[in-house]
Amino acid sequence: MSDLHHLSLDSLLAGLRNAGEATRLRLLALLADGELTVKDATVILGQSQPRISRHLKLLTEAGLVQRFPEGAWVFYRLGDGAMGDLVRVLLSRLDPADAVLAGDRVRLAATRRAKAEAAAAFFASKAKTWDQERSLHVPEAAVEEAIRAAIGDRPFGSMLDLGTGTGSLLSLLSDQYGQALGIDASHDMLTVARANLARQGVKSAQVRQGDIHALNVPTDSFDLISVHQVLHYLDDPGRAIEEAARALRPGGRLLIVDFAPHHLEFLRDTHAHRRLGFAHDQMNRWLRDAGLDVVLTRDLAPDAGDADRLTVTIWLARDPRIVSDLPELNMTQEVA
Repeated sequence: MSDLHHLSLDSLLAGLRNAGEATRLRLLALLADGELTVKDATVILGQSQPRISRHLKLLTEAGLVQRFPEGAWVFYRLGDGAMGDLVRVLLSRLDPADAVLAGDRVRLAATRRAKAEAAAAFFASKAKTWDQERSLHVPEAAVEEAIRAAIGDRPFGSMLDLGTGTGSLLSLLSDQYGQALGIDASHDMLTVARANLARQGVKSAQVRQGDIHALNVPTDSFDLISVHQVLHYLDDPGRAIEEAARALRPGGRLLIVDFAPHHLEFLRDTHAHRRLGFAHDQMNRWLRDAGLDVVLTRDLAPDAGDADRLTVTIWLARDPRIVSDLPELNMTQEVA
């Protein structure tokens, strides 16, 4: 909270005035747990869209909240810097057992659960043809070549593939890792992934069901963690990145492959996308907040005559801690 002393008297009073209202304080408490849209907030708080929009406008103007337009949607999250620190101090004094706030958290969890179930239903319907349907962006062969170039050709010990889908990355990199684990929330996707790995003779990889936001793996476990075309399905990509960073070994690397910003709104309805791509500065901020150093960013744009396809971006980040002699992960014994 070192920035608090930089607030002027007027700024501090303005921040306190804008936070000092019941609905606005409830909104700030919800945003402390991740990003929200106006629609999310109206469902959770049971208030009208104009009312919620007005409160968020006041919080944004005061610097307590940040506003990030994305196509037809707008995402809100807590502010940075001194004002963000002020909010976090205020929220730390709230009683977590307060009935109103507890009810908000229950409805937030229900909202997230409903979205996760809708996404799971979509993936279940697409599992068998998933790889063939990845035609929205530059050719997959070009993406795979870029992934190989980003991580290099040196072998490494352990890999974790988050949102593994059909297991394509586990197959692609099977000649480099010693052992690998793929995590996905969809049983149908995992069924396809197991069949693909068995057919390709990949014996050093396992796949299991899990939650990308709450990984059931030990801290400091993996040399490489990959998140391939997954973050745009999530409500809170930053939280998933923080959880991935927790599982990285000192010196380990996080590989993210996703879309650059675009305006294909239909993907929200027909493909369950929550985010319309990610700008470099946004992704870099999430990676820095997770304690990682960004070492590579590369855009893979479609050919000039292929304007309907999307640009894919690859980010590679590294855990800056000094590599120590941590024991290799025994996935059979340590991962439930």
